[in-house]
Order: sequence, then C-alpha cells, then structure tokens
Amino acid sequence: MIDWSLLEQWARRDARPRGRFRNLYPTPDHGLAELLRWQRETRGRFPPHLPFPLQQPDPALLARPAPQPRFTWIGHSTYLIQYRNWNLLTDPVFSERCSPVSFAGPKRAVPPALTIDALPPIHAVLVSHNHYDHLDRAAVDALQRRFGDQITWFAPTGVGAWLRRRGITEVIERGWWQHADWHEAQAFCLPTQHFSGRGPRDRNTTLWCGWRLQWPDFSLFFAGDTGYAPVFQDIHKAVGPVDTALLPIGAYLPRWFMAPVHINPEEAVRIHQDLQARHSLAMHWGTFVLTDEPMDEPPQLLARALATQGIPAGQFRVPAHGETVTLPVHDTVAAVDPVLQS
Repeated sequence: MIDWSLLEQWARRDARPRGRFRNLYPTPDHGLAELLRWQRETRGRFPPHLPFPLQQPDPALLARPAPQPRFTWIGHSTYLIQYRNWNLLTDPVFSERCSPVSFAGPKRAVPPALTIDALPPIHAVLVSHNHYDHLDRAAVDALQRRFGDQITWFAPTGVGAWLRRRGITEVIERGWWQHADWHEAQAFCLPTQHFSGRGPRDRNTTLWCGWRLQWPDFSLFFAGDTGYAPVFQDIHKAVGPVDTALLPIGAYLPRWFMAPVHINPEEAVRIHQDLQARHSLAMHWGTFVLTDEPMDEPPQLLARALATQGIPAGQFRVPAHGETVTLPVHDTVAAVDPVLQS
C-alpha cells in the first residue's frame, strides 16, 4: 500500500541545501586524492575481460505483447522490460565504451545483446543518473532518431535539461519521492545512495535516483546505481513491497572507496529483503571492467549470500547476457493502491 501522506511529507525535504545534491544518509565525499590513491594502489591492474556467453534474444518473442512481465538483459544496467503492450528501457548504454570519448575508457567485454535497430518499439526510458555507464549520448541520440516523441523519458531533477538539449521533448523530470502518471501506470522517483557528474565541475549538480513503476497488478523497482543505506527500508515504508527489483551486484572493490556508492552482492540481498521483493534480477556486472573484483565473482558471492540468508536462488536470479526472463504478476491485486484501480 502506498503511503501518500508520507510521500508528500518526504518530497518536501531539501536534497540540495547548498546548490548541490546530497544523499539522504551521509556518505564520504571521495575526491581526486582518494581516486589517485585507488589508482596508485591498484597500479592499473584491473581484472581481465572474461568471455561470458551471449544469448541471442528471440525477435519473434520480443515483438509480441507480454501478458507476464518480460525482462531481457542487454548488458550492464540496460534492461528491455516488456509488460502488456509497453516496452521500456533502463539506463540505455549501447556503445563500445562508457566514456566521454570513443577511443578510451572502459570497453565492453560483451557486446550489447540487442542493437537499437533490433529493439521493438520503445515507449519509455528510465534514467537513473548521468554517469557515462548509465547514460550513453550515442544511444540517446539513436533512440531519439528511431523513435522520437514515441518515447517518454523519465529522469531525475537536472537530467531533463541534458535530454532536452539533445532534442528530446517528452521528458518527465521528478525529484525524490515525487511521482507522475503514465498511461495506466504510475512512476515514482525514489532516492538511492550515489552521486552524479559527467565532468570535473558538475559533481552532484543533478540528481540520481531509482524508479518504481506501479501498474494495477504489477510493480517494478529499478535501482540504478547505489550504495547501501536504510533508504531502502524507507522506500518500503513509503510504497510497500515490490514484485520485481532490478539490483546491481558488481563494481564494489575496493570497499574503502566503493562502499558509499556501489553495493556488493551481500548488500544487494539486503536490499532485496528491505524492499520485500518477490523477485530480483541482477545487473551492473560482467559487461564493463570498472573496479577491482574479478568479473565472474559477483554471481558467486550472490549465490553464497542467498544461501546464508536461506533465500531460494530463484527469488534473485542472475540472467545471462541476452537472456529473457518472464516472471509472474502478483497472484492477487489486494495490495494494490486503490487509486490505481479507479
């Protein structure tokens, strides 16, 4: 059940008290000195790329409506989500590198499972924040060229201006705890523990978030990028349990540097529990080498954490690149907010 009075109260919180946004739960402000320390201690010895298998999605399946929620992992934090006649993308990144330039920066270990030309018609895109591994300018431009105003772009405060500069007009921009109606669904912009910036001078000048989509019989939470904090208990308190959560499990070492902004697999399981998610799907691993852990470690640690907590592996799945997963809708609509049923 959605607590509308609590959402209204929390939406009045000032997340930008001095001109830059900040997390609800304080995090250390790692700057250039800490970044250089990490690079010095690592000495550039990032783990090698691994040849993960890439499944080829079934174009005939993806072209059909999805009576049950259908998820295809394109790579990193990019999912194609299909429900009923609606097709959505999360944090679209299709380029070979996640970088401000095309010739340097983290390079894909696995190609995107779908090209933009191979996508079914896209009706909405959920953008969590403006980092290069979550918001790919080339992908945004290509989506705009192909689909134009057919797409509604959901963006946290400040990111809408960047999208509009690229010629996009259908933008719904919200702050934390705010929502928007979208056809028969509602979209809630919810806080996460992270930061933003695409250059040396714009750190935290735009917001970061997760998104919850609420249909009458199905709810989805897309976490974007986040560290762990009680904010996920707050989210459950405000909007209730969720049917499916898309949660990151990678880019977590070294912990002294990454813990404030990137969860590890054990913390992903804690978020799964905090949200009271019926199902979770993993993301944000195995596509780019961004941090120090081996590329194949996140699923192994996730399996260990699930076993420790006594959670069946089927409740928190790790799709392969390109794999399509279909999950059941909620068995009843008893817990659905009555506003959505009117």
